[in-house]
Amino acid sequence: MTQQAGPAPASTPDGPVRGALAGQVAVITGGTRGIGRGVAEAYLAAGASVLVNGRDTATGEALVAQLGQDGRLAFLAGDVTSRAVVDDLIATAAARFGRLDIVVLNAGGALNPAPIAQMTDEEWDLDLAWNLSHAFWGIRAAFGVMIPQRSGRIICMSSKQGKIGRPGLAGYVAAKHGLNGLVKSAAMEAGELGITVNAVCPGHVLTDIIRERGPQSALQMGLSSFEELIAMHTRESAVKRAITVEEVAALCLFLASEASSGITGAMLSVDGGVSPY
Repeated sequence: MTQQAGPAPASTPDGPVRGALAGQVAVITGGTRGIGRGVAEAYLAAGASVLVNGRDTATGEALVAQLGQDGRLAFLAGDVTSRAVVDDLIATAAARFGRLDIVVLNAGGALNPAPIAQMTDEEWDLDLAWNLSHAFWGIRAAFGVMIPQRSGRIICMSSKQGKIGRPGLAGYVAAKHGLNGLVKSAAMEAGELGITVNAVCPGHVLTDIIRERGPQSALQMGLSSFEELIAMHTRESAVKRAITVEEVAALCLFLASEASSGITGAMLSVDGGVSPY
C-alpha cells in the first residue's frame, strides 16, 4: 500500500527529486512496512536500486511483486538481531547490484514496554540488540564497502526518545540514546572519507505497526488505552498531530542525496517540535 499523505517530493516520481539517486544502491533494514517501506518507495522514486530486509518473507515478496517489476527492488529475509544477517544483507546488496551507496538502519522499536523494576534481562538484551547492536553491525559492515570507495551515506533511525526519557521504555530509550552516540563517533571516523553518518529522530508516527502494537504498549506503559497514548503524544507536539511516514522519508531522501554532503553526526528531528534540542 503506497502511502498518500504528507509532502509529495519524497514519493512523487515527477517531483523535484526525480533522478536524485539514479544509479545508486541502498539497503534498508526493516524495509517492508511502516517507515522503512516509505523510505524504500522514496528511494525507488528517486531512481535508486533498493534491497529491503524484513522478518516476514510473505510481506517482503509481496512488496517486490508490487513495486519491483523493473528489477530495482529486492528482498532478503532475516532478523537483524543476528550479526550474521546484517553482514549478509550488506554483502548481498553489493554483490547483487555491484555497489553500495546508502545504508538505512531502520529496524527497531519499543519491543518490551515495562517499568524497570519489572523488566527482565532478556527483554533488556532484545531492546539493545534490535535498536543499537544491529546499527553497530550495519555501520561496521557498510564501512567495509564505503571506506575503500571513499563515499557513502549511512542513516540510522533513532527516535525522539533518543533525546528525552519516557517511563516504561527504559530499554528502548537507552538504546536510542546509545545509537545517537554511535552515530556521532562513526561520523567523526568517516568524515574525511566522503562518508556521512546521521540519525533521524521521528516523533510519533502512526504506522500500521504502531496500530497493531499500540493498545498493548499503552497498557504496559501505565496508560488506560491506545487513545490515551495518542492524546499524550499529540499534547506534547507543537503541530498537535502525528508525524507521517512521508515526512520521515523526505528527510531520509535528503540525507541520502548529494545536497546533504556537509551534514554528518547530526540527530535530525521530525517530531513536530517535541525534542528539546
